[in-house]
Amino acid sequence: MHASLLPSDWVVRWSHLAPAGARVLDVACGAGRHLRWFHARNHPVTGVDRAPEAIASIAPLGEAICADIEGGPWPLAGRTFGGVVVTNYLWRTLLPTIVASVASGGVLIYETFAEGNETVGKPSRPDFLLRPGELLHACAGLRIVAYEDGFLTAPERFVQRIVAVRPAAAPSTTPRRIPLCVP
Repeated sequence: MHASLLPSDWVVRWSHLAPAGARVLDVACGAGRHLRWFHARNHPVTGVDRAPEAIASIAPLGEAICADIEGGPWPLAGRTFGGVVVTNYLWRTLLPTIVASVASGGVLIYETFAEGNETVGKPSRPDFLLRPGELLHACAGLRIVAYEDGFLTAPERFVQRIVAVRPAAAPSTTPRRIPLCVP
């Protein structure tokens, strides 16, 4: 679980883009630092993590799902969320599913380690480090609001992070066809 319950500065900076009152999903939520942030701002929250102790700690906040999202099925199939948050987690196979979980008008706030991090610490395996532009590619169907790929200090780390919004569905301008009742 994450050592601090303080939310990521990146998440705090962009959390206002989650529509008021929209349900927020935190993927690999750990002890729920971001769930707590959104819950305190009157968002219903859903957290998914494989660690039973993490799920037990967030259960009082909202929907808490214990699932192995790397080895089992996606436990939220067919559901979308006004906000989707992912920090310090990468499982490439899930990237399309995570992006598809963003509802119309919703926001994805994603921040994790990037290539180069192997020079300053862990994670250091390429499986857990984003390649240059990888989040941009994964979010190609969304409107990119902010993107960064570089080095941060305190602690030293290489990160890639993105904020992307799924445009709200525009109302149809096609006239509705209402069948007439003919006797």
